[in-house]
Amino acid sequence: MTLQEYLNTKPLYYEKIDYTRMPRVYEKIKSFLNHPKIIHIIGTNGKGTTGRFLANALYSMGFSTGHYTSPHILEFNERIWKNGKNVTNAELEEAYAELQKILSKNDASSLSYFEYTTLLAVIIFKKCDYIIMEAGLGGEFDATAVFAKTLTLVTPIAYDHETFLGSDIEQIAATKLNAIQNNAILAMQNYKDVYKVADKLCSEKKLNIYRVEELLSSADKQKIEEISKKLSLVPYLIENLSLSIAALNFLKLEYTAANFQNPPLFGRVTKINENIIVDVGHNVLAAKSLVDALRGNKYIVIYNSYKDKNYKEILSILKPIILQVEIIVIHDQRAAKIEDIQSTLNNLEIKHTIFQEIKPGYKYLVFGSFSVVETFLKKYYE
Repeated sequence: MTLQEYLNTKPLYYEKIDYTRMPRVYEKIKSFLNHPKIIHIIGTNGKGTTGRFLANALYSMGFSTGHYTSPHILEFNERIWKNGKNVTNAELEEAYAELQKILSKNDASSLSYFEYTTLLAVIIFKKCDYIIMEAGLGGEFDATAVFAKTLTLVTPIAYDHETFLGSDIEQIAATKLNAIQNNAILAMQNYKDVYKVADKLCSEKKLNIYRVEELLSSADKQKIEEISKKLSLVPYLIENLSLSIAALNFLKLEYTAANFQNPPLFGRVTKINENIIVDVGHNVLAAKSLVDALRGNKYIVIYNSYKDKNYKEILSILKPIILQVEIIVIHDQRAAKIEDIQSTLNNLEIKHTIFQEIKPGYKYLVFGSFSVVETFLKKYYE
């Protein structure tokens, strides 16, 4: 299998987890890796857009900047962004050759897809001034947690991936926040237990954990309002922008509104034409954020879900903005059974059908997962 074939395969989402593997491999090879300043992003929602706001700003300020995010929508290259653009295939091949030289065959073959590609990204970012590194599934045991970090940003924490992260917010927050090494900034949180866990960690581990509002002045708030109007940001994206600006203030880097000229990461309440919005959100918090952003309009929602998601609650939350649901068929082993989604829609008294085509005269919202947006863009949108 070539590198490109490997990178574009669908990795097993729930790979068997060995929490010791990445630290063990990293310990062997860390002397071969350059360590720019790393800003780690953990949380449940908003990691990608927070990271891209910050990466764009740092790059526009003259810093060589890398942004590692996941998963991708259409191609793997979206995961590794450097100095304003996605990595090229040639850059991937060069990094792959370098990584192969420093990894033993046993270590290379033992790494999971996400672990391997995290190391690939670090190779590509070796000459950067800053790396913005987004955690994948969790926090303290995530592949991205092994590196020394200058700062950790914590986006809103909510219920998601309970099988791996815990069954209540306090457990989920502890798993994520344990990734903090020294300094962190908390975004506005929806659950008080997140603050409770953070305060406990501050005391036990002597960490510096700030709340976002502590690092924003009245001048910052004016700039946030100016940027938000220019980019037409919905409420939750304004919160992510605010967290990225708090990070700049922590780093003592002066910025202007002009450093935030680029739109947020694609697939986050992205209007691809006048009547179609796509969003890769897939959990309860994402649904609530969408309703806050789109309230007052009615949409045909092109939807599907993974079977491990609480799609009953998600659809219930979305109901005020739903005209009808059109279920899109996705080919993914994690996908819920269509008849189960149909049964849920019947119980919620939401009109539904199977998606076939875009009809003129209606507003559409494509939502439910990265796979939903990917399938829609590849097969149905022209």
